[in-house]
Amino acid sequence: MNGAGNKITVLDLTDSDHIVSEGEAQAIAHQAETTFDQLMVLHAPATDGTAALIRIYNTDGSLAEACGNGTRCVAWHLDETRGTQETRLVETARGLLSITKDETPLTYTVDMGTPRFAWDEIPLSEPFQDTRFIELHVGPAGDPILSSPAVVNLGNPHAVFWVDDTASIGLDKIGPMLEHHPLFPQRANISIVQVVDRETLVMRTWERGAGLTLACGSAACAAAVSAARLRRAERAVTVHQPGGTLQIEWASNEHVLMTGPVEHERDVVLTDAIFTSAAA
Repeated sequence: MNGAGNKITVLDLTDSDHIVSEGEAQAIAHQAETTFDQLMVLHAPATDGTAALIRIYNTDGSLAEACGNGTRCVAWHLDETRGTQETRLVETARGLLSITKDETPLTYTVDMGTPRFAWDEIPLSEPFQDTRFIELHVGPAGDPILSSPAVVNLGNPHAVFWVDDTASIGLDKIGPMLEHHPLFPQRANISIVQVVDRETLVMRTWERGAGLTLACGSAACAAAVSAARLRRAERAVTVHQPGGTLQIEWASNEHVLMTGPVEHERDVVLTDAIFTSAAA
């Protein structure tokens, strides 16, 4: 599946007690038919009133706390296999997430919860009193390529750099360095964002554990919230990414709502060989 271009594989293990290992996630990612930016593994609900417990894996096999685009894909899968519901509740490492379906056109809205701004909740390796912009530069001291990002946690750590043209930045080269920067003890998602007007953002993202991706839902939320904190944009914006478009609203109750499409591409049956190769 994909959510606004974000490559998502949904693996339904609600009838199994198997826990996917890091190696198994990597093996699934390396199969042409199941390659992903994020793997959403569904387990039986652990909390009353929820549809599923979701474990989220990046391409490198590491665990992620949140994936907004993947959560929308999970909602579609649950509608197809369990029957349609207007609103569902799922559980992730981020906590409980509410998902609402809209039929015209078919979109899902995920309540991503409230953003965290304190330096030790992002987390950063050193204190910053104001995380709307922090001291971090890439390039020559007098003429940096990127500088003074906003940082925020929306389930995952995010750094948001402001640029005039997202296409002019070699994010494939800068992204890995910044993801692993010592300032980010849990690594970070790195985004470059252009504010087109007060209701429109254009962005690209290097995802922690996945690399350069066509879309990242939590990064879109991070960009929208960061732009609003700096009064560069309204609290409801359209976010354009290479893979598609999301609507992001930082609501009056401080929750961040992400609305976007899903696309089902194919169903695949995983063979035992994938798991055998991972164990070898």
